Amino acid sequence: MKIGTLEIDSKAFLAPLAGITDKAFREICQDYGAGCCETEMVSAKALSFGDKKSFELMEISDNNHPCGIQLFGNDPEIMAQGAKLALSAKADVIDINMGCPAPKVANNGCGSALMKDPELCGRIVYAIKNAVDIPVTVKIRKGFDDDSVNAVQVAKLCADNGADGIIVHGRTRKQYYSGTCDLDIIKQVKESVSVPVIGNGDVKDIKSAEKMLSYTGCDGVMVARAALGAPWIFKILEEYFSTGNIINPPSNEDKLKVMINHIERICHYKGEYMGVLQSRKHMAWYLKGFKGAAGFRNEAGKVSTLEEVYKLAQRVLENR
Repeated sequence: MKIGTLEIDSKAFLAPLAGITDKAFREICQDYGAGCCETEMVSAKALSFGDKKSFELMEISDNNHPCGIQLFGNDPEIMAQGAKLALSAKADVIDINMGCPAPKVANNGCGSALMKDPELCGRIVYAIKNAVDIPVTVKIRKGFDDDSVNAVQVAKLCADNGADGIIVHGRTRKQYYSGTCDLDIIKQVKESVSVPVIGNGDVKDIKSAEKMLSYTGCDGVMVARAALGAPWIFKILEEYFSTGNIINPPSNEDKLKVMINHIERICHYKGEYMGVLQSRKHMAWYLKGFKGAAGFRNEAGKVSTLEEVYKLAQRVLENR
């Protein structure tokens, strides 16, 4: 697949997830074949003010490419400034967030609220496209609510103004993440634009990914919650997409090795104390499905050192 000038080897992308898709998680997912990853969403306004934490969110390691930086905001000029600043982080793509449903984002006229003003969406794309020399994509939703389903209109305007790809989440903002993903709207968007379209929503395994690709005709799928505690989903999907073969998930022992590797990477970037604290949620996801998982997840919520992580993993492995 080509998005603008960028060639991407896999049809499975990692979705941007606030508080989750940091450098360590993106690296792990790309180790397993994620075609392109995205950072957590970054405020273009905060970047223009020189906010240190926002610049840290944009950090991309050398082995984390291709990687897009996702920006949010609602002022075309400020968004363009943010996109220029993102170039210093060696971004491969600028992705514009037009889909975040969180009140603190949408209530400020950003994220999914942009879909209320399709013309503004087009102006933002135009401003960013003329500010940077890398591909620009947009991530949209079905619409703001059931009375304003306008993904096709927004997608067309974005493409007409230079967007190199469209990512469509088949839910309205009002739905948040409830209900089911509407594949028909993704299909309609795909049929309405000539740029690549990535489908997003309810992709959790081969069956759901294959259904989205075959039904909508989209060029790729974006994986979100299904990758939590299971980054190997990208290897499973890509193996099926490329060869038709179905491979099994890792053994429990290998799953724990991945968990340890992931936590060690977090600690490498953030220090052991903060890294272990931020790893607790990941441990809970990795431990899902293990014998005695509820008790072990409770223990995971209390670990504070890498040594405690290692000991817990060993107890989980021995509890057959």
